[in-house]
Amino acid sequence: MNTHHETTEVLDEATCWELLGRSAVGRLAVDVAGQPDIFPVNHVVDRGGIVFRTAAGTKLAASVLMRHVAFEIDGYDPINGSVWSVVVKGVAAEVERLTDYMAAEELPLYPWVATVKPSFVRIEPREVTGRRFHVAGEVSPDSSIGWTPGATVEPDTGAATHEGR
Repeated sequence: MNTHHETTEVLDEATCWELLGRSAVGRLAVDVAGQPDIFPVNHVVDRGGIVFRTAAGTKLAASVLMRHVAFEIDGYDPINGSVWSVVVKGVAAEVERLTDYMAAEELPLYPWVATVKPSFVRIEPREVTGRRFHVAGEVSPDSSIGWTPGATVEPDTGAATHEGR
């Protein structure tokens, strides 16, 4: 059950997972040499975890060597004037077992940048939290929260569409 605290609604875990499943991009927060860093990644929800692709480099090394990560998504619902955020805190591990790797290859997860991203990372959640609140006043259009001028929200999917585009 969702609970309300003043103007902030605490989302239950099922709602958080629904929003995670509908989201295409999130932010991975890792520790890089004792400093926080954040990377945008496209992802899928799979078997109670989050999976993303990456190439060798800082993102892969920091997520699997330091292991403790946070993953965040957010969005805006122009129909009811609310914004929401979901944070997953967990442990990251590179998908290495052949059977798990082959299963990850079958996920609808494709690199957005035209580079080879052969590694899959799975985040096993330890804590999933979410918040939603209604915006007081006008909201400026902002594509970073999934809404731009002229966009409407599809009732069945929550996806934004653009008329005439």
